[in-house]
Amino acid sequence: MSGSLRVGRVAGVPVALNWSVVVIFVLIAAGLAAGNFPAAYPGDPAWAYAVAGLAAAIVFLAGLLAHEVSHAIVASRNGLRVERITLWMLGGVAEIRGEARNPGMEVRIAGIGPLVSLLQGVAFAAVAAGIWLAGGTGLVRGVFAWLALINVALAVFNVLPAAPLDGGRLLRAVLWKRFGDRTRAAIAAARAGRVLGAALIALGLLALLLRGTIGGLWFLLLGWFMLAAASAEERQTRTVAALSGIRVGDIMSTRPQTVPPGMSVADFVDHHIMNSRHTTFPLTDDGSPVGLVTLDRVRQVPRERRGDTSLREVACPADQLTLTTPGERVNELLPRLNGCSDGRALVVEEDHLVGIVSPSDINRAMEHQTLRRDGGLGAEGIGAEGAVIGQQERPRGR
Repeated sequence: MSGSLRVGRVAGVPVALNWSVVVIFVLIAAGLAAGNFPAAYPGDPAWAYAVAGLAAAIVFLAGLLAHEVSHAIVASRNGLRVERITLWMLGGVAEIRGEARNPGMEVRIAGIGPLVSLLQGVAFAAVAAGIWLAGGTGLVRGVFAWLALINVALAVFNVLPAAPLDGGRLLRAVLWKRFGDRTRAAIAAARAGRVLGAALIALGLLALLLRGTIGGLWFLLLGWFMLAAASAEERQTRTVAALSGIRVGDIMSTRPQTVPPGMSVADFVDHHIMNSRHTTFPLTDDGSPVGLVTLDRVRQVPRERRGDTSLREVACPADQLTLTTPGERVNELLPRLNGCSDGRALVVEEDHLVGIVSPSDINRAMEHQTLRRDGGLGAEGIGAEGAVIGQQERPRGR
């Protein structure tokens, strides 16, 4: 997810915060401190409400992280690799490389998240009840009561049978088990997500028109996200199905034009761009990829700074590149084609660059598969995950 800052590791998995998480943090903390808590527990000083709001918001985000970490741990124990966890405005995302190999594995990975949220809700409710029985202050009890309510609500919402929610994964597992067709099950779950998204949007509009409440905006935002994510998931499912059995080595562009990382942006513009049909250039050091620069990144460097700015400074760095091998299946690579690599993957063998995969390579393979299957699932393109500026074309003669 673009605009994210890596903040550390939990259970061995990198954790990043998207800038939008600040929005939800501020809204929750301010809403509780200035609205919910003073109304429910009057008589405390303003600083107490502020501290309570901040504490509730922090613990809430920690709970979201625990939800995603549980997915990551179960996925890892089932042989899948977790790239990272990202928290953002509407929750969290555990980026898992690969897919569940059977319905039971799907249930384990998807079901653990809502279960963790539910257990957190029960634990917070128990603490709130204990404080009440001990005669503790209303505000402290209110913080735990709110955390209990929000975690139980998240657990319930997450098990709704619609993608991209955990409940959508559970629905997919059930349909997969029943019909024996994973693609059919995934498309059905994605369509259920589109229906739920549309329903939330309609509910939000009604709330705004009839009551004029700000809650309607949340329903609109959540519905829009559900609709967009479910549509993207259906496209991704069709893409993966169309590319089943194809390996990276079958579609990659070989002998990509490379440039040294120490070259200045000015020299690159003056001596390389005009002589090349490409818009993406891997940076290599002794044959190993150390970065990836695109024309869009070069454009962002002011003309007066190009002479003393190296390509390494503006390129996607080595630790954020999407690397693959000729033997990897394309449908396993697709979920990783995001981030600063601009929808591309660099193909390596024994740490040496041997090729590059771009959205144009994947779309060409899809078109080929569609023609071979005489219609098949239809080629809808790589979708949002591979949206980039420009393309890396195959060298002439191939």
